[in-house]
Amino acid sequence: MPEILIAGVGATRFGDHAGRTGRELFAEARSSALAESAVPGSDIDALYYGNYMGEVAERQSHQAPLMAAGLGTTGLEATRVENACASGGYAVADGVQAIESGAADVVLVGGLERMTNLETAETTAALARAADELHEGRPGLTFPGAYALLADAYMERFGGTHEDLAHIAVKNHENAATNPNAQFHDEIDVTDVLEAPQVADPLGLLDACPISDGAAAAVLVSGEYAAEHDLGPAVAITGSGRGTDSLSLQERGDLTRTKAAESAAQAAYSGADVTADDIDVAEVHDCFTIAEVLALEALGFYEPGEAITAARDGETAHDGQLPINLSGGLKAKGHPVGATGVGQLVELTKLLAGTHPNADAVPDAEVGVTHNAGGTVATAAVHVLEVAR
Repeated sequence: MPEILIAGVGATRFGDHAGRTGRELFAEARSSALAESAVPGSDIDALYYGNYMGEVAERQSHQAPLMAAGLGTTGLEATRVENACASGGYAVADGVQAIESGAADVVLVGGLERMTNLETAETTAALARAADELHEGRPGLTFPGAYALLADAYMERFGGTHEDLAHIAVKNHENAATNPNAQFHDEIDVTDVLEAPQVADPLGLLDACPISDGAAAAVLVSGEYAAEHDLGPAVAITGSGRGTDSLSLQERGDLTRTKAAESAAQAAYSGADVTADDIDVAEVHDCFTIAEVLALEALGFYEPGEAITAARDGETAHDGQLPINLSGGLKAKGHPVGATGVGQLVELTKLLAGTHPNADAVPDAEVGVTHNAGGTVATAAVHVLEVAR
């Protein structure tokens, strides 16, 4: 694929932003990304913007032109992307495709979600709309229950325990403790996870990501634009892939695999001409602890049934052979749904560029991957990032 460079990134802190509007949060992230990129807003050809529940949380649809305001350009293509929790990752993929096709030289990709202004029950109901309304929503299945089903299926087939999953939560809280943009900075231990209130057996409260507000943005440019404007971005997107699976769990033949993520990973690896063995660091979609296990196997880092003990064995820790979610992941950094996929890009860009608070864990990293999933991984977007040559 043509050279696509990440000229600048920006993000708000993820967490509770009471009293702030979505447009204020996105303006903060957008401004930070533009300032870092040194690209004038008037040069932006297109905006691809991820948002899932704006109609519910802020009574605001048609958000793309709203978020494009202030860029100082006319004739801008502004598109809102909605694919549940993968909205941000798909916005990135759309931006990559626009540059790859020659339709644009400079794009702004971003995402936003306001969630904490709703009651928990309202947020849960809004999120549940990303599942099959007929076969899952009407019977009352919400995502904690759905991921508990995935955990049960995995453990029944391959083994593993809640304690194995607890090590994932502990690891990601430890990573978030040093990330100023993370929602949680408190470390936890295995006992905390195992003794937390149960949400859906075998998952407890500390197996789940929090409800979050936040925004993230990145400026992507073509290699030609970077050369013409004497830009020297440190990181490039070299592979981009998307995949889809059945929305309804009952229609899937195997609940222990996330085939949408497998397809997305294969496409991204092929575009970048890399394999799973080439990856040095990854940011994956750990909305629940079991989701990190499924992601590691879908990305090809582990064979089926082997990733369940990766955190327990220290293999995915900050000093392990393959550090996973050095940002803290969705579990501890936070999960403002529409912003998450772009937030992963922001974190990984900083890790590869050496500017992230946890970059010292991967000082020689050259290749990284982001994995962003929608619902119970009915959709997935995977991107390969590399240190620019």
